[in-house]
Amino acid sequence: MTPGGEVTRFAPSPTGPLHLGHAFAALTAAAHAAPGRFLLRIEDIDRARCRPEWEAAIDTDLRWLGLDWPTPVMRQSERLPAYRAALDRLADMGLTYPCRCRRADIAAALSAPQEGAVIGPDGPVYPGTCRGRPMSEAGPDDAIRLDMGAALARLGTDGVGFHDRAVLPGTTHRLAAADMVAGIGDVVLARRGMGTSYHLSVVVDDGAQGVTLVTRGKDLFDATYIHALLQALLDLPQPDYLHHRLIRDDSGRRLAKRDDARALALYRAEGRTPEDIRQMIGLDSSTSAPSRTAV
Repeated sequence: MTPGGEVTRFAPSPTGPLHLGHAFAALTAAAHAAPGRFLLRIEDIDRARCRPEWEAAIDTDLRWLGLDWPTPVMRQSERLPAYRAALDRLADMGLTYPCRCRRADIAAALSAPQEGAVIGPDGPVYPGTCRGRPMSEAGPDDAIRLDMGAALARLGTDGVGFHDRAVLPGTTHRLAAADMVAGIGDVVLARRGMGTSYHLSVVVDDGAQGVTLVTRGKDLFDATYIHALLQALLDLPQPDYLHHRLIRDDSGRRLAKRDDARALALYRAEGRTPEDIRQMIGLDSSTSAPSRTAV
């Protein structure tokens, strides 16, 4: 932790306009950092969808909201060697394997009568079709998966836990090893054509930047068990977490980047002010901190 405060971060992907949900996430992270250090990180590993114009728009929107951060910012596209080193370390432990399955293959396997789909943080839990393939067979068309059972056995633990401040300070959430295997499964650590995945890169980057508190939406709560596991395997410090509420539309759906009608740039063009945005998303006007009911 930096003297007098936390190290937090806001890590958007430049694949579309920032909307009200992003504003809530960024302002919440900044409020919990004060008077520490708030970081901006650009998650641009999906080179097919990321655009320079969207990254420029992120900078414009956040500065309009009154946020500031150290520069230059960290970009995931510039950190592939760090992700490769982490992946190689896990491979050396015997915890990874190449997977040639496509989504259709997984869906077909899960449709078998003896299988059935369990939904985890990344969608249907992978049935383990390629588990046991050696890394020596890995090719450019393969994804790399974590052998969840082997990883937990390596740690010699009966489960994985983390601290979440959204409930009570220091509250520990723990998931049993058997539930991680059955309910999360062998997650992807490196996607085809990317060299990494969200799970691997976010853990490596949080460790590199010394993040002490991760603030993010409740939709990522279950994914945090994956990150806690990877932190333990890679000997990285575990930050505290705060999983806050999501901003939803009038029908109750979580906002997505396709919700251009709620893009910050459009509100700005209409003459709305940053204070208007804070009121719309339920933030205290004087501190930008979320109210007790907003977390």
